[in-house]
Amino acid sequence: MKRNRNEEGFTLIEMMVVIVIIGILTTVVVLNVLPDVDKAAITRARADIATLETALTSYKADTMVFPNTSQGLAALKAAPTDMAQPERYRPGGYVQRLPNDPWGKPYQYASPGAHGPFDVWSMGPDGQSGPGGEADDIGNWNL
Repeated sequence: MKRNRNEEGFTLIEMMVVIVIIGILTTVVVLNVLPDVDKAAITRARADIATLETALTSYKADTMVFPNTSQGLAALKAAPTDMAQPERYRPGGYVQRLPNDPWGKPYQYASPGAHGPFDVWSMGPDGQSGPGGEADDIGNWNL
């Protein structure tokens, strides 16, 4: 079979060069975008924690105490059944909804906290606290 010089098309080498260029461009974009995604998640977690801190401070201003650990952050949405003075609870609660952290897990709460009157924290991307796991935790003590 003779090939006509006027036939149009790409050679295998031309196609491979284009694929390699696309691969290099994709690598550059991924390496530049992925760190920003992690930074955005951490920034969102810090903003959520600051919002929960504000709601907890309002809760204490009204009820004179922070919710205890067993009442947890749910006390910000609905009045706990074991409140000493339920009439002091703000109608409608202190938050509309309790957010999950950017990694899909609920925020943690302890009162009294290890770092202050209360601790609110996310276990971070690894989803673990405890020995060795707290290295990437984001809490109200390290905002």
